[in-house]
Amino acid sequence: MGGAKKPTAANKDKSSGSKDSKKGKKDKGAGESGPKRAEIIVKVNGEQALKIVRGAKVITAQELARQLGVKISAANRFLKETVSNGDVNVIGGHSGHYLYQGAAASNKGGGSTA
Repeated sequence: MGGAKKPTAANKDKSSGSKDSKKGKKDKGAGESGPKRAEIIVKVNGEQALKIVRGAKVITAQELARQLGVKISAANRFLKETVSNGDVNVIGGHSGHYLYQGAAASNKGGGSTA
């Protein structure tokens, strides 16, 4: 009773042709590593980036990337390096989305007179 349906003539041609072509493609690509991926290197102009950071009240990696025309990862790497150098301070944020401020800007207005 039941069982599999009998394929139509058009489906027979499609399925038999696709099995052969799929096997050929799989065998050909199985031993090869495929097309090599291009390595993208983006360099941030430090002077220009520091000028933007110091000119802004606060800035995020996303905003810096947009203004410099680079990837967010490149801007983020630059900001992390400048934080470790002491040129930029982290003033807030969480989960990798931090707010940065130029070190000179964060020291302004901090002193009080007696």
